[in-house]
Amino acid sequence: MKHFDNKVAAITGAGSGMGRSLAVQLARAGCHLALADRYAPGLAETERIVRALAPTVRVSPRVLDVSERDAVFAWADETAREHGRVNLVFNNAGVALSSTIEGMSYSDLEWIVNINFWGVVHGTKAFLPHLKVSGDGHIVNTSSVFGLFAQPGMSGYNATKYAVRGFTESLRQELDMMKCGVSATCVHPGGIRTNIAQSSHVATNMVGFMVASEQQGKDEFEKFFITTADEAARTILAGVRRNARRVLIGRDARMADWLARTLPAAYQALVVMSARREAAKARKRARNNNAGNSNQGETA
Repeated sequence: MKHFDNKVAAITGAGSGMGRSLAVQLARAGCHLALADRYAPGLAETERIVRALAPTVRVSPRVLDVSERDAVFAWADETAREHGRVNLVFNNAGVALSSTIEGMSYSDLEWIVNINFWGVVHGTKAFLPHLKVSGDGHIVNTSSVFGLFAQPGMSGYNATKYAVRGFTESLRQELDMMKCGVSATCVHPGGIRTNIAQSSHVATNMVGFMVASEQQGKDEFEKFFITTADEAARTILAGVRRNARRVLIGRDARMADWLARTLPAAYQALVVMSARREAAKARKRARNNNAGNSNQGETA
């Protein structure tokens, strides 16, 4: 797929971040859009931006929970009916969870697996028949830098993103064998400046282990976001144009990939050393902030 003009793309997680940036850039390229997000106000804002930017582009929004299989299949059929075809699907919706394995509740694990993994599975299986009918289709599944290497406190997130990677790589191989006009790309973003950190779940078992408080854990996570959503979207669409099997976004993703391939066992010890150091720094900053706030209160 060398261009997106007059194509039809379905995007999950379109209410913010990379999903919104993908919608904007595809609209600029003349691509018609089916947009989905669980958060209705964000979805409405993306629709408003796209309609103002590209009035001739057809846009169909849908409030959707990607973990609900029947809803995703209904959305796929609805998209094909409204637009006449579907050429691209971006299974982009995702959430984050920070917890130790010992302390992680089954409800939290089921929550992240249902969205990050099953959401991708539902989107792929629901849209694949429509993409094959189009004769010119592409599936783009979002994994993560944490689908390349693991780190403590992120086991649930790691599990889902490794699963997306394996699922998509197998899918691409099957599509290559079928020669059905459909291809697939697995995307591995590093730290992207989106709202995923602030909307993430930080379990109480992480407090005192790796972070000083739930909010401080989110803030520390956000410090590693070095790439803009617009940059990420440009990189993803360039990867689709060249039919890339995988797309690494950001120098942090490229470094993580290099570490995991070069030091597949030893990198884990390096991560532990780094995590201990960063956790100690975070706890120290929290103590200093608490002491400063206490002094201000005494002065007042």
